[in-house]
Amino acid sequence: MAYKLYYWPHIQGRGEVVRLALEYSNSEYEDVARNVSDPGSARTLITEFLNNNNNVNLPFAPPFLIDGDSVIAQAALILHYLAPKIDLVSEREDERLFAHQIQLTVTDLLMEVHDTHHPISNSLYYEDQIEEAKKRTTNFIENRIPKYLKYFETILINNHKTNDWLVGNKLSYADLSLFQIIEGLRYAFPQATSKVERDFPHVINVRNKVETIPNINAYLKSSRRIPFNTMGVFRYYPELDMS
Repeated sequence: MAYKLYYWPHIQGRGEVVRLALEYSNSEYEDVARNVSDPGSARTLITEFLNNNNNVNLPFAPPFLIDGDSVIAQAALILHYLAPKIDLVSEREDERLFAHQIQLTVTDLLMEVHDTHHPISNSLYYEDQIEEAKKRTTNFIENRIPKYLKYFETILINNHKTNDWLVGNKLSYADLSLFQIIEGLRYAFPQATSKVERDFPHVINVRNKVETIPNINAYLKSSRRIPFNTMGVFRYYPELDMS
């Protein structure tokens, strides 16, 4: 039975790390809202599910995954659930937990990225909070990006099994998520990212290795990979990018 992924059909957003895992493993899945031609109907599919109070394990928001009778929400938890089934995590409990820890850190980073362009409220337009966004982004670029990338770099350096992957001796979903982070930072803050990433060669090595994986490379070149745009987590505004 195919997995059913529910996420907004027009953005990569927080659901893209799940798509990458499913694509890497060549899993049979349905990106449910993307199979509807009308954007309004696609949104209705998701909101109707979320508003159904008869659902026992009700998600707060997408992404969520349906696997038979199971409903799993939150990208990090979805990956924690999926990974043992699709060979994207070690069988060792300590390594499975460490991969989950890294993914939760990725979640934190994604939230900070989002807050660069919406530092006050999601209900306001970016144009209504530009000055605050500039201040928030300055701190993010100068302090937070280096701190996060140093964390990932340190994990890779300290991995006594291999410096090529974050957890254990083989690729895990954490590496796919790190790839997505670098791609997003390069899109949203191209000048700032090009300047800082030279200090983190192991991180960039992971990004480069993931890109060459056949299933991932094919996905990136396909129409299934939604382009970055001005509606997702990673958004490019020239006035926010600092070299």
